[in-house]
Amino acid sequence: MLSWLKTHPFPVEAHFEHSLVLTFAVPRAELAARLPAPLVPDSFDDEWGFIAVALVQTRQLRPKGFPAWLGQDFFLLGYRAFVRYPTPAGKRLRGLYILRSETDKKRMSLLGNLFTHYRYHTVDIGQRLLPGGGRRIESRRGNFHVELAAPAGAVALPLQSPFASWAEARRFAGPLPFTFSVDAAKVLIVEGVREHWQPQPVAVASYRVGFFEQLGFSQLRLANAFAVRDIPYSWKKGRTETWQP
Repeated sequence: MLSWLKTHPFPVEAHFEHSLVLTFAVPRAELAARLPAPLVPDSFDDEWGFIAVALVQTRQLRPKGFPAWLGQDFFLLGYRAFVRYPTPAGKRLRGLYILRSETDKKRMSLLGNLFTHYRYHTVDIGQRLLPGGGRRIESRRGNFHVELAAPAGAVALPLQSPFASWAEARRFAGPLPFTFSVDAAKVLIVEGVREHWQPQPVAVASYRVGFFEQLGFSQLRLANAFAVRDIPYSWKKGRTETWQP
């Protein structure tokens, strides 16, 4: 059963200094086989499912209403799948299922694993600006890197993207309204609340996402990449529903 502490038992707020999300298309049926029931892939053209890694510089994460100076500052690599949850009431909620979370702060790993099912691990995370205005984020322990090209006019979709336009791609940029955790016949639902979320497409010069590689999908295509800056964000207290296996 979901323990009380791990049910996101109180609302939380934070500030996202900057957030970058890389979304990858994978075969829908292969993703479906990796998800816990009752979650199903949020698919495109009935062929593709999507997984994403979010890179977020988070400031002042704390229980909602607490003073900002009590908050935690940390960098997050969040690995997630785009899913839908068919509720007992007949709705199909759209949201994210967390596959793994990595952070540069051991304290955040401890707290994250105490209050959530988001699978926190502590890794090294380095960031640096590149000559010309590009940027690189990397983790040796996490077998991860992404390098953004310097801004230079209009950004093209990644070559292997299944989307025909950035408007299509935007549906799978995140964040989504809900995050789900599943344990036996219980589904935990956490609703996020965001303000001024206007993601901008960015050009990815190179990347490696070791965690996604080890999942063994037959295809892993970079589908889009979006960035935002300076965003207030909060999460409501979690709620649970019972479903029938």
